[in-house]
Amino acid sequence: MERQAEVMIPTRWGNFTMIAYADHESEKMPHLAMVHERFKPGADVFVRIHSECLTGDLWGSKRCDCGEQLDKAMQIASEQGGVIIYLRQEGRGIGIINKIKAYILQDAGLNTIDANIHLGFEADERSYEIAVTILRDLNISGIRLLTNNPEKIDALTQMGIIVKERIPLIIQPQTGNAEYLRTKQDQMGHMLDLK
Repeated sequence: MERQAEVMIPTRWGNFTMIAYADHESEKMPHLAMVHERFKPGADVFVRIHSECLTGDLWGSKRCDCGEQLDKAMQIASEQGGVIIYLRQEGRGIGIINKIKAYILQDAGLNTIDANIHLGFEADERSYEIAVTILRDLNISGIRLLTNNPEKIDALTQMGIIVKERIPLIIQPQTGNAEYLRTKQDQMGHMLDLK
């Protein structure tokens, strides 16, 4: 996998260079890095590794906290000269069609983990090797990781990334996502500090 194209994108959070990463330039859904204009390679970079969530990121779904986390991460990246890595692994790696099927099962009473398992998947099918490749391409040796997910920290550490600090991305629970967030905390170990 390598850089295929890059361009400056002015956003509501400031100017970012969008870099597309893929095996081939013909790839229609590359992974992306959004690199703030004040970014400096090194060991203390604020980084969010965000897995695609079409429903939350694009349409503001309140079934999850993904879109709000991305928005908050973009704000922090703008303030700190950071980087957002956007991985194309929708629905914790099961894809949008299966994510919709999982939502139907959740509406019938299953939680997010049980719905994925019922469909024949692991609770979380994501991997972070591509994120590590992108970090190395950007000459980032250590990060201040914006996450609530301890498995993400462990995976990056095992692949040689120095996680110098974890920056929480806590989103206030709402009616539509309170149970989802509790499942993430109680069954997946996410550090959300819900009472």
